[in-house]
Amino acid sequence: MDVLKHQTLRELSNGEAGPLGASLREEGVNFSIFSQYAQEVFLLLFDAPDSPAVDTIKLNRSENIWHIFVKGLKAGQLYGYKVDGEYNPCEGKRFNPHKLLLDPYAKAVSGKFKDQDNLIFSYDVNAEGKDLVMDQRDDTSIVPKCIVIDDDFDWQDDKHPGISMDHWIIYEAHLKGFTAHSSSGVKHPGTYTGFIEKIPYLKNLGINAVELMPIQEFFVRNELAEKGLSDYWGYNTIGFFAPESSYSTQSHPGCQVNEFKTLVRELHKEGIEVILDVVYNHTGEGNQLGPTLCFKGIDNPTYYSLAQNPDNPNEPYRFYLNDTGCGNMLDVENPVVMDMVLDSLRYWAKVMHVDGFRFDLASILARVHGQFSQSSLFFEAISKDPILSRVKMIAEPWDLSTYQVGNFPQGWSEWNGKFRDTARKFLKGDESQTGAMAKGLTGSAELYQSDGRKPYNSINFITCHDGFTLRDLYSYNDKHNEANLDENQDGSNDNHSWNCGAEGDSEDPQVIALRKQMIKNALCCLLFSSGTPMILYGDELMRTQKGNNNSYCQDNEINWLNWDNIEKYPDILDFCIDAIAFRKSCPLLRRRRFFTGENKPGNTTPDISWFGEHLDTPQWDNPKLKTICYQLAGHEAPFVVGEYHILFIFNMHHDAVEVELPQFKKLKWYQLVDTSKGSGEDFLSYDKKMFLQTQDKYSCAGRTVNILWAGV
Repeated sequence: MDVLKHQTLRELSNGEAGPLGASLREEGVNFSIFSQYAQEVFLLLFDAPDSPAVDTIKLNRSENIWHIFVKGLKAGQLYGYKVDGEYNPCEGKRFNPHKLLLDPYAKAVSGKFKDQDNLIFSYDVNAEGKDLVMDQRDDTSIVPKCIVIDDDFDWQDDKHPGISMDHWIIYEAHLKGFTAHSSSGVKHPGTYTGFIEKIPYLKNLGINAVELMPIQEFFVRNELAEKGLSDYWGYNTIGFFAPESSYSTQSHPGCQVNEFKTLVRELHKEGIEVILDVVYNHTGEGNQLGPTLCFKGIDNPTYYSLAQNPDNPNEPYRFYLNDTGCGNMLDVENPVVMDMVLDSLRYWAKVMHVDGFRFDLASILARVHGQFSQSSLFFEAISKDPILSRVKMIAEPWDLSTYQVGNFPQGWSEWNGKFRDTARKFLKGDESQTGAMAKGLTGSAELYQSDGRKPYNSINFITCHDGFTLRDLYSYNDKHNEANLDENQDGSNDNHSWNCGAEGDSEDPQVIALRKQMIKNALCCLLFSSGTPMILYGDELMRTQKGNNNSYCQDNEINWLNWDNIEKYPDILDFCIDAIAFRKSCPLLRRRRFFTGENKPGNTTPDISWFGEHLDTPQWDNPKLKTICYQLAGHEAPFVVGEYHILFIFNMHHDAVEVELPQFKKLKWYQLVDTSKGSGEDFLSYDKKMFLQTQDKYSCAGRTVNILWAGV
C-alpha cells in the first residue's frame, strides 16, 4: 500500500484475535477487527479529533481477524482504521486505503461526520462511472475518530427493576426531543443528563418503562444537512456499540458513555426500565452511491446483502438489497454479522444495564434464505444466550417486503400494528371495525394465543414516532409535511385521522372540546385494553407536530416537547395520570391470560361478558355497529375484597346510546369515567365514584367512553 506506511515508535506485540474492538488492558490496548477480503489493515492513532495521525501501525492477521497490541495506550485514545484491498464494486469489493474508517466495535465516537467536498465517498462522485471509479483523496482530517473506553463505572449497586410486562406502561421518547425545548428548564437540554432531570415527571405520570428512540451513534446524511434538515430520529446507525455523541454534554471525548450509564442508573433507582430502539437491519452507509464510513470499506461483501445490477449481469454484486427502504440491508444470515449483532446486544444488556430492546424492522433479522422464519438462527441464538434470553425483546414485525404481526416466536413481544389501525378507525366511527376492536381490547388472542404467548406480548399503541401525535390525529384529516421539503409527497396518506371539524389549530370551543374528548377516548382504548400499552412522548401534554406525520428530519420545535403545555392542558395530563393509576390498581386490566368467557369454579359470572345495548348478543357482523359493551368480573383488587364488575361502554356513534345494565342482587352501579365531561368529573377515583340514580340503564353520550363499577 503506497498511501500508507508502517511508522511508529511505540512498543507493539502481536495482539489477540478476540474480542473484536479496542480492549483496554493494564499495559495498553488490544485492537482487533474482522475483514475476510482485505489485503492489509492499518491502525491510525490520533492525539486530537482534527489532528493528523501520530502513528500508523500495520496489523497482524490470523485467518480473517486482524490484530495488534499497542503498549502504553490508555482510555481516551483516539483511533481509526484504513483498509487496503481490491476496489471492484461489481464484485462487491469497495476497499479504499485513502478513507479513514470507524471500528464496527467502537464504544464511542468523537463526533459527527461532516462531509466536505464529497470526501467521505470512496468513489468519484463526478465521474461518469460513479461508484466504479475510486476517489483517491484522503478524508482523515474530517472523519470522527473512535475512542478507547474504560468500562469501569460506579453503578451504586444498580439492579434491574425486574418489572413483569403485564405491569409495564411504556413511554416512547426521543432522547433529545424530550428536553431540547427551552421550556424544559434543564441544565443541558437535549442530552442524557437533561433527561435525568425529568425522571420525577415520568414517575408522577406513572411510567415504568422508557423506550428510547435510537441512541446508537448514527449518521446524518449530507443531502439533508444541506437543506437545513437532519436525520433527527436516528434510524441511520453507524456505530452499534457507541452511544450517540450529540446527546452528551460534550464535556470531554467519550463522556457520552458514562452519561448514558448514569441515565440508566437513575431511571432504575425510580423503578423505570430502559428499552432501546435498535436498528440492526441496515446502516447509515446507504446504497452503492452512499458514503464509505465503516462497513463498506472494511468488508462490504460480508456485512451487506448484495444484489446484481438489473441492467448488467456482469455486475453481480454492485447493488444492495433494500427491503428496509434505507438503501441497504445488513446480511444477518452471515455468521460474522450475526455475531456482531449479538455482541452488541450483550454489550448494551451487560455493560450498559439496559432492560430490553425494540428491534426496528425486526423481520429483516429473522430470515432463512431471504425469507422470514420463526426457526431462524437469530431467534435460536437469542433464546439460548444466557444473557439475552433474560432480556425483554420487542419486534417491529414488518419491513417493506413482509408483514409478520403475530408470527414471532415465544419470548418475543410485538408492536401490534393491527391494534393501532383498528383503534384509529373504530374511534373515529368507521364502519365494520367493532368486532376487530373487541379482539384488540382483549389482547388480540387471534394473534398471540396459539403459539403460547400472553396478552402482554401485544404492545398496544395508537400513536408512535412514525405518524401523527395523538393531538394531530384529531386535528388533521391530511398530512402536512411541507417542512420536509419534499412537496408533501413523503409520509403515509393512510392515517385514519379526523380533524373534528377544522383542519389544524382551532379556537372554536366546540372543536377543542371534541378533540379533547377524542384524545381521552383514545387513552381509554389504549390503557384499558389487555396487552402492554405504549404512549408516545408528549401525547399526555397535547404535543403537536403541526400535522407532520413523517418528522424524521425535523430537529426543531416540530418534534421538541413544549413543557409549557403542562400549564396549557392540565386536564389531559390529569386524565392520563388517573387512567394509568387505575390500570395499575386493577388486576383485571393487566391479565396474564386471555379471557375465556366461561365461568370458573366459585365465580357467579364469566371472566368477560359481551352485551348489546339491550343486554342482547352483540351483532358483530353488523357494519353499522359502533358500540362495544363488555363486563369484566373480578374478586380481588387492592381497594376491594369480594365480587365486583367493571362495565366498559365504547360508544363511537355520534349520537347518545342508552345501554341497559346487568343486575346483581347485592351490587350497585357507580360511574368512574365519562369522557364527555370536563376535568375533575371525567375520571373519578374509586373512592369518589358516583352512584347512579338510575340502576337499570345508562345514557352514554356520543363519541365517548364510559366505565361503570358494580360493587357494594
